[in-house]
Amino acid sequence: MELIAGFTALQIAVALAAALGASFVRGLTGFGMAILLVPILALALPPVEAVVLANALSLMIGMTEVRQLVREAERSAWVIGSLVVVATPIGLYALSLTSADVARLVIALIAFSAFLAILLPRRGSAMPGRLVTGAVGVVSGLMTGYAGMPGPPVVPYYAGRELPRSTIKASMLLVFVIAASAGLLSATWLGILHWELFAFALVMLPVILIGNRLGLAVSGRVSDPVWRATVGVVLAGAAVGAFAKLV
Repeated sequence: MELIAGFTALQIAVALAAALGASFVRGLTGFGMAILLVPILALALPPVEAVVLANALSLMIGMTEVRQLVREAERSAWVIGSLVVVATPIGLYALSLTSADVARLVIALIAFSAFLAILLPRRGSAMPGRLVTGAVGVVSGLMTGYAGMPGPPVVPYYAGRELPRSTIKASMLLVFVIAASAGLLSATWLGILHWELFAFALVMLPVILIGNRLGLAVSGRVSDPVWRATVGVVLAGAAVGAFAKLV
C-alpha cells in the first residue's frame, strides 16, 4: 500500500529504523550516517534514490547545526569542501556508467582503506600538506556522487590527528553538509531529483533529529579513547558490510 509520495509502508518503516540508528551514530562520532544509511535504504529503494535521499537528510540536519560547525571547524574543511563540490558530479556520472558489481567493489575498497588508515599512529595536530588535503577532497567528492558516502577519506584525515574532539566533529560535519549540497545539485543537474524524495526526507527528519540528539548526549559522556575506538568500530563495520554486500 502506498502511503507517502508513492512509497510503501514497508519502505517507510525500513527507512525510519535505519535513520534512527544511523543518526545516533552521527551524533556519537560525527560521521557514519551516510555510510550506514545508504546501504540499508538501498535494500528498500533504488540505489540512486537511496543516495539522493541520504544527501537530502544530511543537508537538512546539517543546516540545524551550521553556525556551530562554521565556528569550530578547521579551515581545511573549506578546502576539502570546495574540491568535493567539483568532484561530486564526476562521481555521480561515473555511477551511471558502471555496473552495480564494480560500484560495490570500489565502495568496499575505500571503506576498508579508511579503516586501515584509522589504525595508523596519530599524526600530531598540524594540517597535512596540500597534496594530501587535495586528494581527500577529490576522493570524498567522487564518493559523494558515486555512493552518497563522503566520509571514508575524510574521517581518517581528521580523527587520525591530535585534535580536540569538537574540532574533529565540526570539520567532518561541515564537509558533509557541503557534500550533501553538491550531491543534490548534481542530482538536479542530471534530472534524478524528484519532489517525492524531499517529501520522504521531511517525514524522516524528526527521527533523524531525535537519533542525533541521543548520540550527542552519549558522546558527551564518553572518554576520548572510547570515542576514538568507537570511530574505528564504525569504520570496521562499514568495511565488513561493504564486502559482505559485494560477496
